[in-house]
Amino acid sequence: MMAPNPLLDEHSAEFAALVQEMVAETAVTPKELVFAQGSMRLYHYLPQTDDVYRVPMLLVMSMVSKPYIFDLSPGQSFIEYLVAQGFDVYLVDWGVARSEHKDFGVADYLDGISACIGEVQRHSGESQLTLLGYCLGGVLTALHAALDTTQAIKNLLQVATPIHGPGMALQHKLLTSQGLDPDLLVETFGVVPSHMIEGAFQVLRPLQKASGQALLLNNTDNREFVKAHLRLVRWGEDALPFPGKAFRELVHDLVVQDKVVKGEFEVHGRKADLNLISMPVLHVLAEHDHVVPFASSHPLVELVSSRDKEEWVIKGGHVSLVAGVGAVTRTWPRMVEWLKPRSL
Repeated sequence: MMAPNPLLDEHSAEFAALVQEMVAETAVTPKELVFAQGSMRLYHYLPQTDDVYRVPMLLVMSMVSKPYIFDLSPGQSFIEYLVAQGFDVYLVDWGVARSEHKDFGVADYLDGISACIGEVQRHSGESQLTLLGYCLGGVLTALHAALDTTQAIKNLLQVATPIHGPGMALQHKLLTSQGLDPDLLVETFGVVPSHMIEGAFQVLRPLQKASGQALLLNNTDNREFVKAHLRLVRWGEDALPFPGKAFRELVHDLVVQDKVVKGEFEVHGRKADLNLISMPVLHVLAEHDHVVPFASSHPLVELVSSRDKEEWVIKGGHVSLVAGVGAVTRTWPRMVEWLKPRSL
């Protein structure tokens, strides 16, 4: 029988100290608040190099996930890495949806991106930027790029962006077989609770927690491994409430009716046609992504009209695209090499 390990005992003082360390090390890359609107915040990360690339970057996260996955901890922070490479980085933090946000829809998120782009232009003094979207944040940035007429987006960098509804096979089946009634969910709660969002992720990979615990048990004597593992677990369990209107729109129009791929997704009465995207585009996918399957994200690069466009399929899963050893050693350096000549 294995002896108890205080690092894994949630009631031990050592576990409590480890959690405190973990929290204190999260999202510590120096930043400043440059804009606020409602619950949304726009942060600018302070330059760490003498020379900074001319074209700034704006990072957009999913509305149901906290953005600290981009700045997980020193040595495990995508933002820290970008800043160290000389990039001028900004981040949209959507905040936590409350009951008064039940009528907040996709158009409101896109209006928020537009406002943040204007603030980045004002703050940086540059007229163009690189727009990066991750997961549902990528859906927002793709729709924004398709509708944008300002030419403010110089480069579009998408990470695990689901645009093809039927490609999300499990979600599509649940929503089209009367297994889940999204309208009833929204009518009941207004804002879909965070525990339901976290539960939905667990349904996509029901054995993930068990396999993670087994991996943890094999590394109980490695304090840094335990802390790194728990950090990712904590982020995964930190799901955010989902505003009802946006939830309903994405369920019906994206997943069920496949309107993004068809060019029929409407925002403020205008249809978003991905074929109108013509700036340089890079889409980075994960080979074993259980959240955003390859079939749901692969069509994006095929649909845009950009001459300069690439799709990379990286080994690993959904989170390992932006955090973890594989991201640090493979994905981030490759992204930076793509960005450098396009950020001058």
